[in-house]
Amino acid sequence: MADIDGSNAPKEFYTDIPQKSENFYLKGSNSLDWGMKNRLSRIFNPVSGKTVMLAVDHGYFLGPTAGLERIDVNIVPLIPYADTLMITRGALRTMVPADTQKAIVLRVTGGASILTELSNEDLAVDIEDAIRLNVCAMAVQVYVGSEHEHQTILSMTRMVDMGLRYGMPTLAVTAVGKDMVRDAKYFRLATRICAELGAQYVKTYYISEGFETVTSSCPVPIVIAGGKKLPEIDALTMAYRAIQEGAAGVDMGRNIFQSTAPIAMLKAVRAVVHDNETPEKAFEMYTTLKSEKK
Repeated sequence: MADIDGSNAPKEFYTDIPQKSENFYLKGSNSLDWGMKNRLSRIFNPVSGKTVMLAVDHGYFLGPTAGLERIDVNIVPLIPYADTLMITRGALRTMVPADTQKAIVLRVTGGASILTELSNEDLAVDIEDAIRLNVCAMAVQVYVGSEHEHQTILSMTRMVDMGLRYGMPTLAVTAVGKDMVRDAKYFRLATRICAELGAQYVKTYYISEGFETVTSSCPVPIVIAGGKKLPEIDALTMAYRAIQEGAAGVDMGRNIFQSTAPIAMLKAVRAVVHDNETPEKAFEMYTTLKSEKK
């Protein structure tokens, strides 16, 4: 038994100060467990409430696409400038230094390649491995309206159940096939299904008309996909409009690592997302940083 002789009697109970019951800052996340909120707070900046995710998981169905031939050479130097790295477990284990302090979102679905029907996906990673890798969320592809819609939606719900058991958020990624209509009506449907079935946040595409109806009707945070490579000013404009219309961040890949100045582009995107900078000012920043590098 501990020796308590001479110990000071407790006296500072601050009875005049009520204990705070603070709301969590992320949309739709207040009732989540502490561990899940903590993981989300590593993905979404607590000051701005936004995130800049760097997506480098394309190889799981595309192989070594342009800019991702060598993740250790091309991507690892970019990690300090992103909030979150979205990656596969194979690339994480083999090419990302273990002392990386950035949040990791792990791709956990797969099973198809660009040579076949992409919607024929299923869970490809067990949650125990996600926990073993100390990641902050698991990314599940969902193909609403596709040939394999049913199995991808149920894959997401199974991962949500496992995530709730262990305090691990699930990111639902709404995929769009080449024959699907990309409009507000479709994205309202796809994002709402993912949120209603338990995803803690959703990744989807930005559209120029009606995107604010997508974000307002989805009860959890939405981050936008960067999509195909655009001119830098166009990518910055897309990010700016998405944030102004309710997005909680961006998950850009090709618009970062296929840029001629990836670090400069990441900094410019951060200015738009976290500092509410205009696309024009952010592009000036990008141009200046690019020239300084040269």
